Amino acid sequence: MKALLVIDVQESFRQRENWAAISQSDIVGQVTKLVDHARQGGDQVVWIVHHEPGSAGVFDPELGFTRLIDGLVPRAAEPLFSKTSHNAFSTTGLQQYLVTQGITDLQICGIRTEQCCETTARVASDLGYSVEFVVDATATQPIEHWNAPKDRQLQEVLADPLTLDVESIIQRTCYALSGRFATIRTVQEVLAG
Repeated sequence: MKALLVIDVQESFRQRENWAAISQSDIVGQVTKLVDHARQGGDQVVWIVHHEPGSAGVFDPELGFTRLIDGLVPRAAEPLFSKTSHNAFSTTGLQQYLVTQGITDLQICGIRTEQCCETTARVASDLGYSVEFVVDATATQPIEHWNAPKDRQLQEVLADPLTLDVESIIQRTCYALSGRFATIRTVQEVLAG
């Protein structure tokens, strides 16, 4: 059996300035295509959101931004897990749920490509799942150099030649996962079967 994991496609990210530099501006549309396809095929859809309780930031559930982005609505039978770690397994009951449902194959999509999505793919592979990483149904933002000054405006970050651009991040993730942890797919490839 197969499950689609929808990771962190939540309002929290839209509250940050760097949302303007998101790699996949239609992340909701891409994820919706996968969700509809999974439902039509009788596959399970599993929703995951990230929480940082007590942080007073956009991932603090008290502020109300840890909900799914408008347009994404789980059905009653589709579980929604809240995680506090990068991967979707360590701080949730996801592994137990997948085992009890007899799920052996996973498709992964969501935000951010190189962070929670990639980390979940690596852990899933180590746990023995067959993993498809649907790369154009993931999204990320540019990453500042580790020695960059803190609290810069987005334009300063984008202008810095040491900032890692989204295309490089996505390409690096595909190289790191392919043949080791996951099969890289596009939404169109998934829909085509």
